[in-house]
Amino acid sequence: MEPTPPRKPKQPLSFYEAPEHVKTSSKIISEARQQVRGGLDTERPFTPQDGKRSLFGGSSRGPESRPPSAFSLGARHFDGTDSRPTSGIDSRPVSGTRLLPLSYEPRVPSPPKRTSKVPRPPADPNRPITRKGSRSKQIGRSDSMEECSQSIPPGPISSASRAGSLTDVTSRRSYPTTPDVNRRVHSGPKERTTPLEERGVADGGECEPRVISRQSNIVPDNTGTSSRQSSAEKTGSAGRKEDETPEEALYFNTNILPILDHIATLVKDKDTDLLHSLTCQLHEKLEEGKMLGRNCKRRSAILKTVFKILDSDDPKLLIRVARVVLQLKVTANNLTNVCKLIFKVSRNERNDQLFLKDTIIEDLLPVVTIDHNAQPEALVYCIGALKFLSGNSTIVKHMSMAGCISALGQQLAAINKANAESSKPSGTGANVLVQLTATLRNLANVSNSRQEFLDSSIMENLCPPLISYPSDVDLALNVSRILSKLTTHTDCCAKVCNTGSYYKAFLNTLATHRKNEDLVVRVGFILGNLTAKSENAREQLFAAPKALETLLAVFKHYLLEDLQESNASKDQNQNGVKTDNLPSSKTEDVLTKLLRVIANLSINEMIGSSIATNRTCIKYLIQILENKDISQSEELILNTMVTLNNLTYYPVKKSAIVDLDTELTEACMKLMLADHMEGMAEAGRVFGNLTRRKTVRDILVNNKVDEMMVALLDSGSREVVFTACGVMINIMVDEEKRAVLKQEGGIRKLVDVLRDFGRNDWQLATMVCQILWNYSSKITSTNSCFGEEESSDLNDLLLEFLDEETAMAPSFTEEFDEEMREFFHENWETDFCPVASQLLNRIEEHQSDFEPL
Repeated sequence: MEPTPPRKPKQPLSFYEAPEHVKTSSKIISEARQQVRGGLDTERPFTPQDGKRSLFGGSSRGPESRPPSAFSLGARHFDGTDSRPTSGIDSRPVSGTRLLPLSYEPRVPSPPKRTSKVPRPPADPNRPITRKGSRSKQIGRSDSMEECSQSIPPGPISSASRAGSLTDVTSRRSYPTTPDVNRRVHSGPKERTTPLEERGVADGGECEPRVISRQSNIVPDNTGTSSRQSSAEKTGSAGRKEDETPEEALYFNTNILPILDHIATLVKDKDTDLLHSLTCQLHEKLEEGKMLGRNCKRRSAILKTVFKILDSDDPKLLIRVARVVLQLKVTANNLTNVCKLIFKVSRNERNDQLFLKDTIIEDLLPVVTIDHNAQPEALVYCIGALKFLSGNSTIVKHMSMAGCISALGQQLAAINKANAESSKPSGTGANVLVQLTATLRNLANVSNSRQEFLDSSIMENLCPPLISYPSDVDLALNVSRILSKLTTHTDCCAKVCNTGSYYKAFLNTLATHRKNEDLVVRVGFILGNLTAKSENAREQLFAAPKALETLLAVFKHYLLEDLQESNASKDQNQNGVKTDNLPSSKTEDVLTKLLRVIANLSINEMIGSSIATNRTCIKYLIQILENKDISQSEELILNTMVTLNNLTYYPVKKSAIVDLDTELTEACMKLMLADHMEGMAEAGRVFGNLTRRKTVRDILVNNKVDEMMVALLDSGSREVVFTACGVMINIMVDEEKRAVLKQEGGIRKLVDVLRDFGRNDWQLATMVCQILWNYSSKITSTNSCFGEEESSDLNDLLLEFLDEETAMAPSFTEEFDEEMREFFHENWETDFCPVASQLLNRIEEHQSDFEPL
């Protein structure tokens, strides 16, 4: 049995190297600067403006689950009494399901069977019938014919025409009664039945005596005299209230009634200019008389008249009428229809200026806060119109100043509360939320709107919809667009970070909608913003169930797609089709955003060490470096290198990086050969971590990477020089690799770096001294080791920099604040001075005035 060879003694640590378990504050800061990089900058995903204004756009919703985007609308759809919703096509069930019309045809009931009690008709049909006990009196034939022509309408009486033919029954006037008009024998059921209104019952009032005179538009006034009643007054007589004061009646008759009469006469002529002027006058007079609102005594009369204008096609007139209707506080079917009207006008971009001239946006805001369960369609069309208008850069600023964000925030909170209290989220609530979040998406672009988003608690309330409607891609996309804009700001990030349910919701969104590139890229961007600015966000995200597995699964999906696209492009190049200048694909954008999340997660030592042991993750990163070119995929490659830099920083057991160090080193060397300075710097940072292993140092020296690092000392960029110095420190540990430093002029370059950057960067100055210390471990003569001129310059610089008054001169520190001065002095005292003083002693010990033989 062969004896076991003796173990090689461990190489002692250099005097300036602290034990592994000891870390000073300056060392922690220095390591953070050298190794782990967080807060990667990346572009926010571009959101194109909607080219065509539509209610749900390219939504995946079927027509049966949402209100229609196109519809017919006219005066006939509005109800003058403004009561409960009428039946028909405009009172669709709340569920949104479209019902087929009933195949029902009204049948005229057959006349009752003759009995002995019914008298036989006389031979003369115009002869009046006399009944036993009747209060009717015999009247002449001519009088009878005239009276029938005035009292019985020629056809069916609709609710509108019936209301228009009534005299005032609510004013409690005393009229003398007249005998009922005798009816003809062969009259139909409608003619034999007296309408309820003609019996004295109207709008819930009590039965009162009626007078049907020969001229139906003449009614007696309070003084007992007759006066002619206008068509508008007849229309609105049923809307008068008992508590109307004489002053209110006088104001209405003097200021409002003439305008209504004029409007009624012009409706058929369709003189839009004059109608617009009259509508403006009507609004002014209503405002002066404080008659706007639901308590207006003659509200029904006003509504019935202005509704007739809605058959016009002039958007200017329609907007003005809609404003009057909204300020009269209509409800039910009328509110839904006026919102449809506004929505219809807002679909045309050419009408946008009309909404600025008429301040109708302020009138729409109270509608935004109504109960979504009571009138979901009104909300959908109202907020849908605001969504269209918010696409206008001028109007969206006006909306923000008018309080639109606060109103939408109230509705958002109300829907979330209703869903939390219900066992099943409302389907109509989802339709409202899609319009609401799309509007907030546009309002988030306004520069000074961020504080209102924070004050309205919108940041917190955007998470529950993702949980309540996990499969709604339209809603998830809108929420992600809002947050991708707002989370670029630190204060908004803090709000989201404090809402722990966001992380689970985002991961669920990624898993559910993995194939939706637009959604995944935005969620990745949001998570990258959160993890870049908050340690709490890193911990909460990584602690969520299957967080890393979900991120890597989505990453794998898009990596395979991207590699397929790359292979297809290579095939086209081989066939003579040039694709060198193709823009980055969406798949690359997704990969870039997801890599940023992993890189930021790995800033945390515990999380970074855990990810470094994940072999699958490291292999994906190597695949990117092997298959992509930095000239075409710059951001993707740089994010990959930053991720690797953070992961290679942690020397953990069972590290996948240790197992794959050879493959990783060879993949990173591609960047050293590319004409891309930032790519070379990122590769240098990774090599600075990997070169702690001798196998990696051997690979780099064999591929002349050490010579490249010496050349980078002349780059002029402080960060590039810093990176190159980090690699050279480790390479100088091996004695056989030191000769290249002097052969390539590295000593002179290091002295120049110390002179140029030393005073302003003591960390970099420390690294230069560490390189020279490792290089001169076998020194016999200063001049032969460094060179005569280099030795002299280095000696003078070290003497100067070790003097505190000179090193901390005010001229070099005046631009720093007090805290930065303390940090600057600590770096000089704890990092630079120990290494520099020992190097100076070595130089002085091996200097001699005698020339060697």
